[in-house]
Amino acid sequence: METTTSAGNSLSSGQLGAAIANELGKMISDFVGRGATRSRAFVHNDVIVLLLEDGATRAEVNLVAAGREELVRQQRDALQRAMEDDLISAVERLTGRTVRTFLSGLSTEGESAVEVFVLEPEAPSAPGSGERL
Repeated sequence: METTTSAGNSLSSGQLGAAIANELGKMISDFVGRGATRSRAFVHNDVIVLLLEDGATRAEVNLVAAGREELVRQQRDALQRAMEDDLISAVERLTGRTVRTFLSGLSTEGESAVEVFVLEPEAPSAPGSGERL
């Protein structure tokens, strides 16, 4: 799968995944104050999944140890919702496509998070344009 970005650049699925993981990982790190030690993005058709691992702050680790996981979840959810427009804009810029749906989730311990972007379907290619159907 090859994607042409809004800047006219052509990226393979692997290159696009790496670009998304790097850019969004940095955006989240800058916003939260600590980033994940490992981030990977998987691109498949109209779905992009960003997996962020080992990104809990010291405060979040301490809250989980104190049995207050719900506070970590509430805070992370609020942070992700505050960043939602910026994350969507970055994905749209990198893919050249419109994000239809954004979903965000965090593991109970706070050690892993996912950001899921569902893209609007691509318009089918016109017959005879050289594209395989």
